[in-house]
Amino acid sequence: MTDLEAIGRSCFALHARMTARLLSRTYEAALRPIGLKLPQFGILGAIGHGTTVSETVLAERLGLERTTLVRNLKLLIQNGWVEPMPGDGRGLRHRLTPAGQALLEAAIPLWQEAQSQVEARLKDVEGDEARRAMRALRKASYCP
Repeated sequence: MTDLEAIGRSCFALHARMTARLLSRTYEAALRPIGLKLPQFGILGAIGHGTTVSETVLAERLGLERTTLVRNLKLLIQNGWVEPMPGDGRGLRHRLTPAGQALLEAAIPLWQEAQSQVEARLKDVEGDEARRAMRALRKASYCP
């Protein structure tokens, strides 16, 4: 039988998922007062940053399944925070509404507070070092 304890100690996927869930709880708690979920914040941020790309490309950039992106976009549109943008060619694009821009601006300080809390809790690892390790894991895990 395989040493399950060794797998538990060494499995990148297991540790990444556990870490992602815990990080999500921290950021979700920070964004809760304005009724925003972490994936929605990421989407608003990408759109607010001027990312006028198709839904497929936006999903790839955010590391989301396209169906997850579309489900979140539908909610953002229903709430009046995002609207479809007329464009040339194939692929639907979106932009922030004034209400979406205001929500994003309200969310940023809440995100910054959560970010500061996480960075302050890092003990023996610098924030940039942790981010470099996560980027390396993403690159090592990429399957086109």
